[in-house]
Amino acid sequence: MSPTAAPTLRVERSLLRAGHGLVAGVDEVGRGALAGPVSVGVLVVGPHTPAAPRGLRDSKLLTPAAREALVPALRDWAAAWAVGHAEPAEIDALGITAALRLAGRRALAQLAEPPAAVLLDGSHDWLSDPPGQALPGLGEPVLPCAAPPVTTRVKADTTCAAVAGASVLAKTARDALMARRHEEHPHYGWAANKGYGAPEHLAAVAEHGRCSQHRLSWRLPAAALPPAPRGARAADTLQPPVGPGPGRGARGA
Repeated sequence: MSPTAAPTLRVERSLLRAGHGLVAGVDEVGRGALAGPVSVGVLVVGPHTPAAPRGLRDSKLLTPAAREALVPALRDWAAAWAVGHAEPAEIDALGITAALRLAGRRALAQLAEPPAAVLLDGSHDWLSDPPGQALPGLGEPVLPCAAPPVTTRVKADTTCAAVAGASVLAKTARDALMARRHEEHPHYGWAANKGYGAPEHLAAVAEHGRCSQHRLSWRLPAAALPPAPRGARAADTLQPPVGPGPGRGARGA
C-alpha cells in the first residue's frame, strides 16, 4: 500500500474472524516531545463496523484542520474510543516505555467493554507488562486494567483504519492539552510546537529554564542550555542529543 493510500479494516477484520469480538487499534503521540504528556489513543471496531470515514489517514499525514474535522466522524464510527495520558512527572519516574504503557492502560480502562485483541503500531509491544514488571499504582485508587492480547504491525498507523483513527484521536487530544498549557507558560510556544524541540522552544528553555511540564530526566541539547560562563572549555558545555537519559527504554518518535 502506498503511503497516501487510505487505511482499511482488512487486518482488523482478520482478527475479528479469528474469534475476537472487539478489536482495538492503539497508537501513541508525544513520545519524542520535551514537555507535556505522552498520549495513547484507542479506537475499537467490531464485526459490524463499516468502512472508515472518508479522508482518514495517519495523523502525521494530515493537517491540523483535517485532523480536527475527522474527530466527530471517528467518534461516531467507532464502537468505542478513548485517550489516556501519562504526565511528565510519571515519565520521569517510570521511563518513557512504562509511561506509554500507563497511558495506554488508562485509555483501555475508560472503555465500557474491554476489547478482546489490540492492534498496535510498530514492532515493539510496549502495552503489555514484561514478565514480573507490572506497573505500580502511582497513588491511583485502582491500578489501570491489564492489556488484552497484542498484535504488533509495522506501519499500522498508515495501513490499518482503527490504528490510524486512534492516532488522530490521540494527536488532537494532546494538541488541545498543550494549547491549554501554553496559556500557563506562553513563552515556550507550545500552542505551535506542542512541546517538541522546535527552535523557539529551545531558545525559551535557554532563557527561562525548564518548568514542571518539562521531562526533567531528559537531556536537552546545548542550544537549550544557558550560555556557558566566559572562559569555560567547550567540553564543559557539550550535551548529548535531545532525548531520554540512560535506562529510559525509549525509541525515537
